[in-house]
Amino acid sequence: MNSSEATDRALVLRAQRGERAAFGELVTRYMQRAYYTALGLVGNHDDALDLSQEAFARAFRARATIDAERPFFPWLYQIVRRLCFNHTRDQRSRRQKLERVGSWLADTTMGTRPLSPDRAVERSELRAQVSAAIGRLAERERETLVLREFQELRYREIAELLGIPIGTVMSRLYRARRALAREIEAARARPKGREVRDDE
Repeated sequence: MNSSEATDRALVLRAQRGERAAFGELVTRYMQRAYYTALGLVGNHDDALDLSQEAFARAFRARATIDAERPFFPWLYQIVRRLCFNHTRDQRSRRQKLERVGSWLADTTMGTRPLSPDRAVERSELRAQVSAAIGRLAERERETLVLREFQELRYREIAELLGIPIGTVMSRLYRARRALAREIEAARARPKGREVRDDE
């Protein structure tokens, strides 16, 4: 057990004994990570903030069930992902759900050097295409992609977090990246000014 896990263990045990301040320290340690996890899954700042805060509220209510001998964040992650998936299913439209992640992936794809006005428009269009493409991914593939590309976790870490074999992680990433590559190529090849309908 490393020092971080030992600290988590002590905080969990104190929280289970009724010390709210101890749980508050866990919130401080993991709020940012929980927020960015939610942002990667739902793509909206306000929703991600609400969902990550709700995850901690639920975690506090269920603190008696935490296994202090195991890392805290993987346990919390399961609450975050459940909330995010339920939230996504409840949305009537997901057209703009992953704008922030799409922007980040587009920047990664096209670089960060200064752009001409035409290139700026091209990047904006690509961001919209990537956002839409991510939103169309199956939930499991989208989640795996976010953990790898947005959270920068290693394959083994993703496998352990999701409770799946490394081979499954790799296959999900392959399908997700292939879908995104197709969308990016289609966006670049599409004549300018042509609107893309949702049913295409």
